[in-house]
Amino acid sequence: MKLVKDLQKWIDGYQELQTMADELALAFDFYKEELVSEQEVDEAYAKAYAAVEALELKNMLREEADQMDCVLKINSGAGGTESQDWASMLMRMYLRYAEMNGYKATIANLQEGDEAGIKTCTINIEGGFAYGYLKGENGVHRLVRVSPYNAQGKRMTSFASVFVSPLVDDSIEVNIEPARVSWDTFRSGGAGGQNVNKVESGVRLRYQYTDPYNGEEEEILIENTETRDQPKNRENAMRQLRSILYDKELQHRMAEQAKVEAGKKKIEWGSQIRSYVFDDRRVKDHRTNYQSSDVNGVMDGKLEGFIKAYLMEFSSEEE
Repeated sequence: MKLVKDLQKWIDGYQELQTMADELALAFDFYKEELVSEQEVDEAYAKAYAAVEALELKNMLREEADQMDCVLKINSGAGGTESQDWASMLMRMYLRYAEMNGYKATIANLQEGDEAGIKTCTINIEGGFAYGYLKGENGVHRLVRVSPYNAQGKRMTSFASVFVSPLVDDSIEVNIEPARVSWDTFRSGGAGGQNVNKVESGVRLRYQYTDPYNGEEEEILIENTETRDQPKNRENAMRQLRSILYDKELQHRMAEQAKVEAGKKKIEWGSQIRSYVFDDRRVKDHRTNYQSSDVNGVMDGKLEGFIKAYLMEFSSEEE
């Protein structure tokens, strides 16, 4: 049924475009007969063009993981309060993006900063093609501004990293060895509710992961304080673990593809991808050179231009 639904969306999209194209042709014929104005023809053209672009952009999302929900994790970089404040601004930016695009965003884990901002947060974003649209946000985000936390009013540079993984569901098989899983519980921090500080509802999952391709070992640590129900938090933590393991396999496949397709631009996960320069009113993506002067709009979640530029360039390299 899911496959049928997905196919139906493409059929509906094509039929909608066909209708718009027919209306545009009709409007042009009416214009030649002086039945409609040039402005009305221009409006019909702009509407059809926007619809073609939207469907073309969706066509860039062809990978299996693209249509999934995603887990977005933000970590503040070195720099104390300033970078923690920057991490909280990024969290707000992605929450606003999710809200504007009809996605459901849930904060699965949040660690407040010492004075302001946040040290780290994990957001589950659910909705059609959430991972496909947000996968290009992977990397280091750089902020340049006159810091409100600097008494001398100097320009400061701060960094925060963003990691995006597809949020896999139970239909995708991911091998998790029970013997490698260990659990801790802790009391959730924060104000509000008698239960919050008295019951150990927060869970901490540790998974001893061994890379099947190179034998390297690492510990995967996941904390979840999403609900006041410990079993539910355990379930959510396991779901995040499945997502991380799936993403590791996905990155391996992409790395292998990059080796085969020599000469093509590699995807650098975790590299500096975008600079937000508040004083110059400029946000620039270093991978695509797309930039915007609407800094406030970008920080309010208007990321469509950056996402589109990334997907168009990424897709053209895949073909």
